Amino acid sequence: MPSLKHIGLGINHLKGNLSEEMCNQLPLLEVFSVAVNQLEGSIPQSISNCTSLKELYLDGNSFTGFIPKDIGNLVRLEIIDLGSNYLSGPIPFSIFTISTLKWLELTDNSLSSLLPSYLGIGLPNLETLWLDSNELSGQIPKSISNVSKLKTLDLSVNKLNGAIPNVIGNLKNLFNLALHGNDLTGLIPDTISNLHNLQRLSLSNNKLQGSIINELCQLKNLSELYLDNNMFSGAIPRCLGSPSLRKLNFSFNKLMSHIPFSLWSLKDILVLDISSNALSGSISQELSNFRAIILLNLSRNQLSGSIPTTMGSLQTLITLSLANNKLQGSIPKSFSSMISIESMDLSHNYLSGMIPKSLESLLNLRYINFSYNLLDGEIPSGGPFQNFTAQSFMMNKDLCGKSQLQVHPCRRGNKHMSNKVMLVIKCSMPIMVVILVVIGVLFLKHNRDDANYATKRDLTNLDAAARISYYELLQGTNRFDESNLLGFGSFGSVYKAILPNKKIVAVKVFNIDMEEAFRSFDIECVALCNLRHRNLIKIISCCSNDAFRSLIMEFMSNGSLDRWLYSHNYCLDILERLNIMVDVASALEYLHHGTSTPIVHCDIKPSNVLLDEDMVAHVSDFGIAKLLGEGQLETYTKTLATVGYIAPEYGSKGAVSFKGDVYSYGIMLMEMFTRKKPTDEMFVESLGLKDWVSKSTPHSIINILDVNLLHEANPNINNILPHMSSIFELALSCCTELPEARILMNDVVVSLKKIRSYLCSMSEMHH
Repeated sequence: MPSLKHIGLGINHLKGNLSEEMCNQLPLLEVFSVAVNQLEGSIPQSISNCTSLKELYLDGNSFTGFIPKDIGNLVRLEIIDLGSNYLSGPIPFSIFTISTLKWLELTDNSLSSLLPSYLGIGLPNLETLWLDSNELSGQIPKSISNVSKLKTLDLSVNKLNGAIPNVIGNLKNLFNLALHGNDLTGLIPDTISNLHNLQRLSLSNNKLQGSIINELCQLKNLSELYLDNNMFSGAIPRCLGSPSLRKLNFSFNKLMSHIPFSLWSLKDILVLDISSNALSGSISQELSNFRAIILLNLSRNQLSGSIPTTMGSLQTLITLSLANNKLQGSIPKSFSSMISIESMDLSHNYLSGMIPKSLESLLNLRYINFSYNLLDGEIPSGGPFQNFTAQSFMMNKDLCGKSQLQVHPCRRGNKHMSNKVMLVIKCSMPIMVVILVVIGVLFLKHNRDDANYATKRDLTNLDAAARISYYELLQGTNRFDESNLLGFGSFGSVYKAILPNKKIVAVKVFNIDMEEAFRSFDIECVALCNLRHRNLIKIISCCSNDAFRSLIMEFMSNGSLDRWLYSHNYCLDILERLNIMVDVASALEYLHHGTSTPIVHCDIKPSNVLLDEDMVAHVSDFGIAKLLGEGQLETYTKTLATVGYIAPEYGSKGAVSFKGDVYSYGIMLMEMFTRKKPTDEMFVESLGLKDWVSKSTPHSIINILDVNLLHEANPNINNILPHMSSIFELALSCCTELPEARILMNDVVVSLKKIRSYLCSMSEMHH
């Protein structure tokens, strides 16, 4: 069938390979489609002989290997779809620039006029290029600008790296540009403003940084904009308010400042997701402009104020998340008008008052989360509330309802008092008021010297007689003089204090100007006051009133591990370092597996490890710790820990689990024996502490060991190196990219103790 022009065999369960002779037998073939089959092997190089081909569909198969380098010979191609395969290697330059001229042997000078129309411009008729969902690597070729007719360019979900080339702005016919799911770095090129026909731009899940450029505002036809899961910082452009925008996702970046008013004016927006940033300010009443919105996600930011009542007018809204902010006030009764709502998450805020009973009318509601707020009163029981569990209401102030919701039963008093009872109450009220006033005056007079004593706030294990007054702390710290400042913790400062009984303690004073400090105070109280372990810092007492929050802790005479590790005056030897890391591992093992309420520390690093007079290590600063519920393996946070120690899933998604602590511990274990911080200036983008250690293990350990350990003139150093290699290998196994592949802390403890035993025995033999 040499005259055949169209082959369409898509979705036919075809198996096997494509024939190398196919194009020789079908010289006139214009359309070839074998999409969504089970074909495998490589794409035959001979496909470049199908010079009449206009449309090529090989997507949805299992092709491997490189894209044929001579595919650029098919100058009539208008559509190429090679997506959803296992193709690797770089994108062939021939797609964008002629790489071979076998088809254009100009022996007749009369044909020379054809040369400029082809040479150096790649596939001149190409309008659609799908190479998505493969394993392509390398950079996006700058010659891509030669394919000027291109309308759709999809290079998403590959392994492409480097920057987005500036010449992308030359593709003025583009209406769909998809580069998401790669390893692209650098900035958004400002030449993107030239793409006036662009309707969809997807750059999500890369490593792009810098600001979200104002040039995007010039794309008046832009309907979908996805920049999520990158490292963009700064503010959302105020000019971003084109009426054509339908879907906008800036989540999981580092954006700050207020939400610009222009976003609230997007009347036809369908999806608005700006979650997991550091946006502040309040939610505007103007969001009632969203007449078609179906998803609104503002979670994991720093938003404050109350939830606007106008939100109830969003009758098309299906998914709403305002979780992990600083919202206050009540849940608006107007929410009952959101007739399409299916999912509502208001958790981890400071919402108070009752849950409106009118929400029972939301018949489409499938999921709610009101946990970790200050709500009280009766939980509605009708409508969709019949199907919700205790997880939706946990950790609130005083909710009541059915026993299966794990709350107190509601009190049912007699609502109709007799007239006689009411008369007695009315007559007794003035007398009761006078009595209460007198008692109050006497009480205040008696206790005026103790007005600043600590309140018992979740510190159930502390002896009341041991609590310390604010006045005693003022005296003990010389009014919190800087000379007594020991350092800084999360959301506060730490001072040395001498109590009236001459006991020396450390006082952590929380910065109450920071709203998060109140939550941090509560977390440390719950986390530490109910725990007992030799390698955890111990809380002795607390001092708390409306204007002051502090925790009184054991004083660690040898300060922080960070101070010892980077001191020029003294040096920890190998066994001392190993003992400290065993102590830290033991503390984490206890937090993860030895308590009724498992705890994730979230900020393991040398400055949060304190050493007592015997050089025993104590893990401290639980200000951003997370308590996991029964059976819970993971939670989420908007609070960032220390750069360099953060696990990948924590930094990109805010996912918190035991495995995040394991990762941080692994980084610290490497730091302990290399004496290099993960943020050391020697580490650039292409090389980090983990990569440096990995490349040197096991054969070049001596090149990465702290030189202070080598200067000990230890004749046994060559015998010690294999054990150091084991330590680094253990650290690397703590730091694998996939959380589920990391080992548990109890295995770390066993391994380190075994290594310590070997080193101790070698030390004894040497002496």
